[in-house]
Amino acid sequence: MRTLVSRLAAILVAACLLLTGQVLTAPDRAAAADPGYLMVHFTGEGATNQQMYLSHSTDGLHWNDLNGGGMVLRSTVGTKGVRDPALVRSPDGSKYWIIATDLCISCGQTWSQSINDGSRNLVVWESTDLINWSEPWLLNVAGAIPDGRNAWAPEAIWNPATNDYVLYWATNVPLDGKTKHRIFYARTSDFRTITTPQIYIDRPGTQEIIDTQIIEVPAGVGTYRYVRASGDGQITLEGSNSILGTWTRLGDLSGIGLTGSQVEGPMWMKFNGTNKWALYLDQYATSGGYMPVVTTDPSNPAAYQKLASTSYNMGGTKKRHGWIMNLTAAEESRVLARWPNTPAQRLQSFNFQDRYVRHTNFDVRIDQNITDDDAKFRLRPGLAGTGTVSFESVNYPGYFLRHANYDFQLAYNDGSSQFAADATFRQVAGLADSTWSSFQSYNHPDHYIRHYAYQLRLDPITTATGRSDATFRVTN
Repeated sequence: MRTLVSRLAAILVAACLLLTGQVLTAPDRAAAADPGYLMVHFTGEGATNQQMYLSHSTDGLHWNDLNGGGMVLRSTVGTKGVRDPALVRSPDGSKYWIIATDLCISCGQTWSQSINDGSRNLVVWESTDLINWSEPWLLNVAGAIPDGRNAWAPEAIWNPATNDYVLYWATNVPLDGKTKHRIFYARTSDFRTITTPQIYIDRPGTQEIIDTQIIEVPAGVGTYRYVRASGDGQITLEGSNSILGTWTRLGDLSGIGLTGSQVEGPMWMKFNGTNKWALYLDQYATSGGYMPVVTTDPSNPAAYQKLASTSYNMGGTKKRHGWIMNLTAAEESRVLARWPNTPAQRLQSFNFQDRYVRHTNFDVRIDQNITDDDAKFRLRPGLAGTGTVSFESVNYPGYFLRHANYDFQLAYNDGSSQFAADATFRQVAGLADSTWSSFQSYNHPDHYIRHYAYQLRLDPITTATGRSDATFRVTN
């Protein structure tokens, strides 16, 4: 932990930077002092695995899956699948965005379709605290590219030269007689509108480039202010002193036995408090997920070292192409509190014991023998009050059981106090059997969750039938 003197020094430095018109960027924030790391990623193919997942590490090498290894955000727009996320923090730390590829392989499109006629959009979420996220929106980035056929693997970096973000991604496009993926860029300040896309990286001949990620290197480390790693047949390293300026090829990682035929999806991470970096690479050829290589000079290909497999652990889920953020203490505390490894559970009816509470088309009812994720919820600390619970959907994270006009629906948490009250309950002894549970409404305490004609309702309970209808078992 920093001493009081170093904290005051850091405050003075920040004040000086503000007075001179400079803004602290993410590497400066990370170097200041922070305890852990957050990775956003997807886990594989299919509708469930192509969503947003989070993992946490205290040392940058050993990762723990958050939220019990379950998704933390689900796309409900576009293809309804997301891959290749980037996690962007504003320079002042007041906003965050997740930007991702709008793509769902094997649940709507084949690889051939997505390459030649895929989504031209990115999927974007926004947050002010890293835990409460907006509903997703689509950002059309490739629609203005003549015959642009998709938009893949987005990244963004703050550019102090233009006081906005450089947003860059890969689009497959026929140009100069060659149809291939090139990296395009546009500028944006809000990830809702962009400037006209321009070609950013175009490799010679028929060589494609899809994945690239840029880091800003602290002053005094290496020759260049910025270094980027790209998947372009190799894992190629380039350096520049300007994000939109001229880039110099530095070499690739084939010298340590990692070629583009083995790995892709480069993902940078700076170890807190040191000049050491990890470059995580996705072992796509063997379906091995991410592995780290480390260096103290990102601009020197010869300085990278592979680690023994025993020196790192990627956790329980496979990590696919994502992004790592160095967390402040406050951010880490919020993230770990929001997504603990709470088990997924079902609510079994007392008087129809082959039936379980489930959502279908965002309506809520009890149905027979439901074992899939539509019937699974995480019992979170109540959104309102103490000693209460709220029911968060497993396959629609951020959506909770909520009553409205005494009917139940699965609804997205809009952050309002009304939503919190409507989605909060007290778990009490079962009204029909004290070894089971009943759930009393937080804002209508004379009403309980009950089923009626198999639909879930919020009702006052005055009869024996009502007591049975309002009794449930929390089970696996």
